Amino acid sequence: MNTRFAVSSLITILIATTMVQAQDIKLPQPQSSRNTLQVSEALAKRHSVREYSHKELSIQDLSDLCWAACGQSRDKDHITAPTAMNRQEIRLYVFDRNGAYEYLPAKNVLKLVATGDNRRLVAGGKAFSQDFVLDAPLSLVMVIDFEKFGSTGQRALMMGCVDAGNVSENVNLFCEAAGMVTVPRATMDIEGIRALLGLSENQLPILNNPVGYPKE
Repeated sequence: MNTRFAVSSLITILIATTMVQAQDIKLPQPQSSRNTLQVSEALAKRHSVREYSHKELSIQDLSDLCWAACGQSRDKDHITAPTAMNRQEIRLYVFDRNGAYEYLPAKNVLKLVATGDNRRLVAGGKAFSQDFVLDAPLSLVMVIDFEKFGSTGQRALMMGCVDAGNVSENVNLFCEAAGMVTVPRATMDIEGIRALLGLSENQLPILNNPVGYPKE
């Protein structure tokens, strides 16, 4: 076989494979009534975990996880995490080996924002990095959108941090209840993530949660 032809064919296959893998993901209907621990049990057992199985999350677990974080709840105007004045200014992103996606609660869709494995940005910056994050199949990144909040002042920053904490705690408790593991973190390459996601100066990555199944 012609070597040049073989290389060209391989490149075409790799590009096609990437295009198939990296695309918007329509999530299945969240199972809000799934059999999990009682809230009081989850509170009692909740703990941070920094070791993960490399097994990918099932598409149903991914849907339920995103819904628990900040999905639509009792109606189209409310989400599972409380936010100041119901501004819903926390935008949730999923980073996995295929790409970075924004979770759209109203559509229950992961919208592709960037292709490729960019979890290194979540692990940390050049000065400090926590490489255990790379062992988790995915990380959730919470971004404060001050444009949705309607202000960029100190009060808006404080409330945005509180609301991001609410989303993160939803993730922590859901993981404990549903047989997944996680740890809330503030370390990440903020400017790198901003550039990757095309965020403005009024959109601030503030917290993240690596998520996976327990390491066996």
